[in-house]
Amino acid sequence: MATHLDDQAARKSLATARIRSLAFIGLETAEVEVEVQLSNGLPAFSIVGLPDKAVAESRERVRAALGAMGLALPPRRITVNLAPADLLKEGSHFDLPVALGLLVVMGVLPSDAVEGHLALGELALDGALRGVAGVLPAAVAASERGLGLVCPAASGGEAAWLKDEIEIVAAPSLLAFVNHARGWQVLSPPEPALAEDEPSYPDLRDVKGQETARRALEITAAGGHNLLMIGPPGAGKSMLAQRLVGLLPPLDAAEMLEVSMIQSIGGRLESGRLSRRRPFRSPHHAASMAAMVGGGSHARPGEISLAHKGVLFLDELPEFQRQVLEALRQPLETGRITVARAALHVTYPAAVQLVAAMNPCRCGYLDDPALACTKAPRCASDYQQRISGPLFDRIDIHIDVPGVSAAHMALPAPREGTAEVRARVLAARRVQADRLAAQARPDLRTNAEADGEVLEQIAPLQPPARELLRRAAEQLRLTARGYNRILRVARTIADLDGAETIAKPHLAEAIGFRRVAPQRR
Repeated sequence: MATHLDDQAARKSLATARIRSLAFIGLETAEVEVEVQLSNGLPAFSIVGLPDKAVAESRERVRAALGAMGLALPPRRITVNLAPADLLKEGSHFDLPVALGLLVVMGVLPSDAVEGHLALGELALDGALRGVAGVLPAAVAASERGLGLVCPAASGGEAAWLKDEIEIVAAPSLLAFVNHARGWQVLSPPEPALAEDEPSYPDLRDVKGQETARRALEITAAGGHNLLMIGPPGAGKSMLAQRLVGLLPPLDAAEMLEVSMIQSIGGRLESGRLSRRRPFRSPHHAASMAAMVGGGSHARPGEISLAHKGVLFLDELPEFQRQVLEALRQPLETGRITVARAALHVTYPAAVQLVAAMNPCRCGYLDDPALACTKAPRCASDYQQRISGPLFDRIDIHIDVPGVSAAHMALPAPREGTAEVRARVLAARRVQADRLAAQARPDLRTNAEADGEVLEQIAPLQPPARELLRRAAEQLRLTARGYNRILRVARTIADLDGAETIAKPHLAEAIGFRRVAPQRR
């Protein structure tokens, strides 16, 4: 009998609340139950369940935020458990669920105030809620689980894209949420917003005297191909690369969601605004492995994932670290990158168009005897050999970009600019999408993605073109990958020409854009 009474007394001395939140593993989410318990004992506030430094420090932010509301922590033992205990919890977004759990066990909030909701957000010392990374993936996860979402107002614009599927409470402060939950205040649901309705791009009309490069850029945009530009300093390589994004179609709804989820995880969505603009990333050649492919202590997405569905521009290609360049080989083929750590494996999308630029040699003036260094042409061979054969083979189009003279600069602007070229690119892309959908492959959008049997079906060769390709494969000693990439480029050229089959001129132009990798010594 005494034991039974002791058990009852122990239960009365305990108060427990459970709040749902999330941990992020790449773009995937794992549900975390935040258990907050008040118990008898010396006053203490401990957080267990494998928290990182940011989570452990939430004790002080929560304490200060409650103090700003005129509330003091009860003089009892406070234990916060983040379950499952064997999953590493990272990030400041656990502040809000910890605070809500405390408010429930203290009797400030009713126990059902956040029932059926996921909660995430960072607390300021005055009780305001700061935006956090990952609200868009959290909203998707809440939708999949049939739950609502409680988040900061600063990040509400991200979650608002799913407001028709889930209930979203976007509060500017902890006090505002308490007032909303108790019926003393009504928080308006957040509204989705785009970063811009009509993105502006640099105009291709600014490029003078580079007709071959302009043509290559159009083909690159139309088929989603990779591009390498080789030329002296000041030839306009960077200028051309920056104008590629303006030729590409805007992101559709599914692509925009996928790209925005990566940006949200990386903390790069400004004010929760999504954009239909395709990403353009241009990392410096001193970028580390983790910066390029992702990783670090939090396994964040790298440049190749931040450029997903857009353009990754690598200027001064041979100056990048060899290991960094070699790490790009697999994602260029598969369209995804896996960051492996001892505790976890994180996979991010990485379907990019690689655009690279380089000088022909270290001094850059190989073809100008007046400016070239005394080591030419040996220096050119040594410099270009920094690019491995396998990486070189993964680039569809290789072009030489000659220097531009003062006479070229004095010429009037070209007749066609971004708008005219973009119209042809969009028409060619529509043809490709319809053709691939007819092959029961709606997941593919461009010729650059086609492979194997699908490529054979969509790229029929006329007999003269087939014979030309056979001879080119023998003379250039093409790999199977190089063979397929020439075929893809030829298919794109034929699409721009409005042709059903690949003729000899289409294939000849595609072969002209293929460069033999520098020989190793």
